[in-house]
Amino acid sequence: MHTDNKAIVRRLYEVVWNKRRLEVVDELISPSHALNDPLASDSQVGPKLYKQRVVEFTNSFPDSRFTIEDMIAEKGKVVASWTFSGTHKGEFRDIPATGKKVSVEGITIHHVTNGKILDSYARWDALGLMRQLGDVPPLRQTIVAEGSQQPGHIPRKWSSMDMY
Repeated sequence: MHTDNKAIVRRLYEVVWNKRRLEVVDELISPSHALNDPLASDSQVGPKLYKQRVVEFTNSFPDSRFTIEDMIAEKGKVVASWTFSGTHKGEFRDIPATGKKVSVEGITIHHVTNGKILDSYARWDALGLMRQLGDVPPLRQTIVAEGSQQPGHIPRKWSSMDMY
């Protein structure tokens, strides 16, 4: 059973993300699937929203690839440790294409039941990605919001809640 669950999660990364086969999402993702992710302001529910997430990333990083570094399965959960890499060739989160190559690491815990992924809890270095794209100032740099004279004010685009 654990091997089957790992195969389901592996297909998600290898076939959906790396081969861009969005039709496979409906086979793997439950209609009630909830994606909990650092860049999502709230849970994204269902295959349709999952496909939108894939399209957002693959349009912004057309050569993107997930590399599975490790997988652990226990009961109905599969933990995937991965690396995402690609070149920023399309707009991403209001950031125009930079042509920069990026690489971030993350871990996602997938809950799998009856051959479908019910929910996914992703934790990855979203701040590191934004730094690689040049959208977040280096550490210890004073941030001044547009139209503000007060150092340290963080524009709404980046609140502390978006990072956790």
